[in-house]
Amino acid sequence: MPPNPRTPVLVGYGQVNQHDENPAAEPLDLMEAAARGAADAKVLETVDAVRIVNLLSLRYRDPGLLLAQRIGAPDAATRYTPIGGNVPQSLVNQACLDIQQGRNDVVLIAGGETWRTRNRLKARGERLTGTEQDASVPMAPSDPEFEMAGPAEIRIGLVAPSFVYPMFEQALRIEAGKSSDDHRRRIGALWSRFSEVAQGNPHAWSRQAVAAEEIWQPGPSNRMISWPYTKLMNSNNMVDQGAALILTSVEKATALRIPRERWVFPYAGTDAHDTYLIGERASFAGSPAIRIAGRRVLELAGRGLDDIDAVDVYSCFPSAVQVAAKELGVGLEDPRRPLTVTGGLTFAGGPWNNYVSHSIATMAERLTAAPGQVGLITANGGYLSKHSFGVYGTEPPTDGFRWEDVQAAVDAEPTVTAEDSWSGTGTLETWTTPVNRDGAAEKIFVAVRTPSGSRALAVITNPSQAEASTREDIAAAKVAVNADGTAELV
Repeated sequence: MPPNPRTPVLVGYGQVNQHDENPAAEPLDLMEAAARGAADAKVLETVDAVRIVNLLSLRYRDPGLLLAQRIGAPDAATRYTPIGGNVPQSLVNQACLDIQQGRNDVVLIAGGETWRTRNRLKARGERLTGTEQDASVPMAPSDPEFEMAGPAEIRIGLVAPSFVYPMFEQALRIEAGKSSDDHRRRIGALWSRFSEVAQGNPHAWSRQAVAAEEIWQPGPSNRMISWPYTKLMNSNNMVDQGAALILTSVEKATALRIPRERWVFPYAGTDAHDTYLIGERASFAGSPAIRIAGRRVLELAGRGLDDIDAVDVYSCFPSAVQVAAKELGVGLEDPRRPLTVTGGLTFAGGPWNNYVSHSIATMAERLTAAPGQVGLITANGGYLSKHSFGVYGTEPPTDGFRWEDVQAAVDAEPTVTAEDSWSGTGTLETWTTPVNRDGAAEKIFVAVRTPSGSRALAVITNPSQAEASTREDIAAAKVAVNADGTAELV
């Protein structure tokens, strides 16, 4: 049976890297280049919706309008997203629904960052500038931002992802019963395998394979950021990258004579979020939203894990990959199915909120090069907070595109009471120790379980205790917590 004419299909996927320094380049330029790499002018002129992934390098009043004007589609409706690495896949899910239900015919999703250029200019005392829009241009419509941190996190300064994800990592290590060095070797090997994938990805920012020892061991060019993470275990946002995706219907793709060999069908999508406050998480080593939304997207697609040929797991930090792999039931070391098609955010590039646009584009190239295969995309925003999933293939879906918000099922999962101003002695659950550029331990962020089973987040500023935490395993140690969020190891 031929597919329904309104079946959504991904027909354009462009990526661009700007390695050579170009102070005049702005995010809009990279988005335009990626869009022109995704489709020819004939297709771009038919775009009736432009949706832009949140930009951090530069602010525009309505970046979608600027891009629409540049590609010859000035009447396209525009939208601008909130912050979140989950956004590109969520945008694909929404675009598929809009196309399926006749609200749009051709949707362009784009994002671009010139963060590397921005920082180089800043170091020289200069400023990144871009196309300006008159104040009469309304700000692009957008959904409201969510608050990633609550009073307890803000009070102690536990707000950077580079502090929170290492706490997840320690929890994974403790759960596995591994020593610190054994666990660091393991995640160094995981990240080394990601770098090997990046080596074969022509769109990757860094295409040099890196040995595991060079990743997990700190060194002059790989300083410790926050235990147990070195620089090479963090997302690399010092990139100039852009990506664009174009979705339309089977009917429109046929009318535009887009070659069938470029078509990739989104089979299914899901969206959900874990509790936003990390203090309320049932476990720092798990994610109910990934487990529930990840399994449901496979059910909607009519596929099992064994039917998935390629996977790209969101990889801002090693803990994000391990939690997702555990919740999805996929192995970390399967040579036939690496957990990335790009090389991940450390090596392929981490252009803030837009990495998943690149992972979807790379997945599309992978699938069209091997017709009949099926791919799974996972996307994550915040502190393992917001999640979006997509299943893709080159054959038309039997039941059309299917999507579900599984939030109700996630909300039914157990949580922990988070304390705002608790004082007393509790048990250390997990921690991380930020390290300054001179290699000195600064403090310890701790998650402490109280005698009643609730959780308090606190910070230890004692220099000797901070230094000791980088050499000793302090799991399950007793911690005296003060009502103001300060604490001491007992």
